[in-house]
Amino acid sequence: MILFWLICAGLVAIALAFVLPPLLLSGAQSSSVADKQQANLDIYRDQLSELEADLRNGIVSPEQYQQDRDEIERRLLEEVSPADETSQQPLKQPANRGPVYALAFALPVLAVTLYLLVGNRAGLSPTAASPAPFANAAGSGEMSQQQIEANIAKLASRLEQQPGDTEGWVMLARSYMGLQKYREAADAFGKAAALKKDDADLLADYAFALAMANGRQLQGEPFALLKKALQVDPQNLKVLELAGSAEFQAKNYQEAITYWQKVLARTPAGSELAGTLTDNINEAKTLAGAGATEPRKN
Repeated sequence: MILFWLICAGLVAIALAFVLPPLLLSGAQSSSVADKQQANLDIYRDQLSELEADLRNGIVSPEQYQQDRDEIERRLLEEVSPADETSQQPLKQPANRGPVYALAFALPVLAVTLYLLVGNRAGLSPTAASPAPFANAAGSGEMSQQQIEANIAKLASRLEQQPGDTEGWVMLARSYMGLQKYREAADAFGKAAALKKDDADLLADYAFALAMANGRQLQGEPFALLKKALQVDPQNLKVLELAGSAEFQAKNYQEAITYWQKVLARTPAGSELAGTLTDNINEAKTLAGAGATEPRKN
């Protein structure tokens, strides 16, 4: 029995060694953590800006741009969402440490007293012990679906309190796109577009999300958004590609060919996107030739 209490005392001492330092230094650490998170956010935003510049300059293809942007925003979401709750709380000055010490020494006494009152001391016998079941919870190093959805929910909750955060709405919208929640994504893109007007990329994303929510149909409001985006930036590759698809759906094949050829001219030869565009252009040419003698139905 004496050995048991010595072991308990040692475990309590080890536990206090881990618990007390964070309690005593929480004030100073909270400030440094917030500074580090802000620095990381600035880095991610710079990366997004550079990636968008590469797309406008034709350095990367729209397909590679989308892949790289999704990866950057996934890491940005992991950085921002868990910090939302703490970032909204004001930093506090270190408080009086007396209660901390009192709590640290009172807990072991309370635990021992409670054990003596309701514990099963017979269970200390080796013969009474039974093997505990093992939990098969090997960590994969990746976020689970539940963790991703929880982070997205936190971000959405923060944006309700800070509706003027354009980048936050864009991040939320792209997160919903990854979960194939296209209606929610369209709503978030709409809020971002209302805050950041005359952004061709944002208008194109908004149009695409609306189209996906409407069964992949680009006619109607999505096409109107694309026309507005073309007025903002007539050479935007993402907008041109989607505009070509919209014209193709409307059976305006010559217009679709015109848009897609502009994208193809700035797409690396031999790339997967170049092959897809070539196939689409050839199909549009075939359909345009077949319908040349028939009245066009828009």
